[in-house]
Amino acid sequence: MKILMVCLGNICRSPLAEGILQKKALEAGLGWEVHSAGTNQYHIGSAPHPLSQKVAQLNGIDISEQRARRIHHGDMDDFDVIYAMATDVLEDIKEITGSAFRADKVKLFMHEHPQASITDVPDPWYGDESGYHEVYQLIDDVCNQIIQTYKSTAK
Repeated sequence: MKILMVCLGNICRSPLAEGILQKKALEAGLGWEVHSAGTNQYHIGSAPHPLSQKVAQLNGIDISEQRARRIHHGDMDDFDVIYAMATDVLEDIKEITGSAFRADKVKLFMHEHPQASITDVPDPWYGDESGYHEVYQLIDDVCNQIIQTYKSTAK
């Protein structure tokens, strides 16, 4: 199974989601491949935000080698599931991929959380470190659900 996590710049939310889900999949014995991308071009080639790296490291995950990239048409064929971290990101994915867009593959990340009262993962970019910890926990909870949802079909 190949999964792509997408946020705006691919330096805060989606790198965390990539790292968290990849670790959980590995621990569950799943041969999943998890990647991340962004919808804008501002950070292409950049490492994840220092606070994303710090919070991931505090939770035993090293995301320092990840590099930001932009989603492209070919991702619709290359990935089994593409998760948008927010509604605006989903709309950007539709625009960027155009006729290649596959509604059956692209989902809002928070829709995987059965008790979620929000549709978007908050963007911690403008806040302090506490926001990154909150986002980490939210993503971690949803990744647990993703593992449960797909592991029975992944083996």
